[in-house]
Amino acid sequence: MKWQPAAEPDTLRQRALLLDRVRRFFKKRHVLEVETPLLCQHGVTDPAIEAYQVTDAQGDRYLQTSPEYAMKRLLASCDAPLFQICRVFRKGEVGPRHNPEFSLLEWYQPGFDHHQLMNEVAELVIECLGKRPIRKKAYRDLFLETVQIDPFTDPVEALQNAAHLHLDTGALSGDRDLWLDLLMSHVIEPQLDGLYFVYDYPASQAALANIVSDGGVRIGQRFELYVDGMELANGYCELTDVREQRRRFIADNALRRKRGQLQRSIDGYLLAALEHGLPECSGVALGIDRLLMLQVGADDIRDVLAFDWGRA
Repeated sequence: MKWQPAAEPDTLRQRALLLDRVRRFFKKRHVLEVETPLLCQHGVTDPAIEAYQVTDAQGDRYLQTSPEYAMKRLLASCDAPLFQICRVFRKGEVGPRHNPEFSLLEWYQPGFDHHQLMNEVAELVIECLGKRPIRKKAYRDLFLETVQIDPFTDPVEALQNAAHLHLDTGALSGDRDLWLDLLMSHVIEPQLDGLYFVYDYPASQAALANIVSDGGVRIGQRFELYVDGMELANGYCELTDVREQRRRFIADNALRRKRGQLQRSIDGYLLAALEHGLPECSGVALGIDRLLMLQVGADDIRDVLAFDWGRA
């Protein structure tokens, strides 16, 4: 039985140095480090994410897929910039860039829009990886330039045809978001070199981001950062409207029911915090393991973990 760590000793030292560098980055900016529970009463309703469920005499709990809900409750209480480095868990995410348990850096900046937060994310990543070219492009412009598709207005058939042109999709079928995700992940992402921010996604992909109207279309004010084609961070200009948040939770569960997934209880604590008042802010989640992969030149996440999921 192979009991030894997956990562080399030098990589483990690099991880320790990376965590120290991240903490020093935020200390210089007076961002408060916090800790929130990993085992909570509510999981996420997002149909794309499945949480691990734990049952004991006290009832059901969920290993957190992100500290987002808890950190927003803190933010509503103290209205101060916050960050957290923690372990999170997502069921079924296994592959060269995925492990069901991984390290996540998440932080929130009151008073920032998503463009201001992109600038801070770039500063952190450059401090960790060294100087690299920075590019920013709207999601719509990126699709128009790379696959000649308008992701907001073109019909589903046009998206499907574009996917067929670039990929062998076989008998695959689905809605417009399926085709957009396929084109993004398999055609566009590999072309995104340097530090590449993609921002202002379709409203259907807003998740917990604010939605605005712009040029006749509704956009979610969020961004993703890719470094040399690897997705590294996902940020939002955060939703603060409690009624809209409740509506999205309900819509998530309706989609779960349609797909045959278990519905999840709605986090009333988060809704109460939003009702109390979440400051206008932006927040971002960044994968520490992927950042370390980029730093040491690893192609597989298992090369930077002490023990991967199969040997933990």
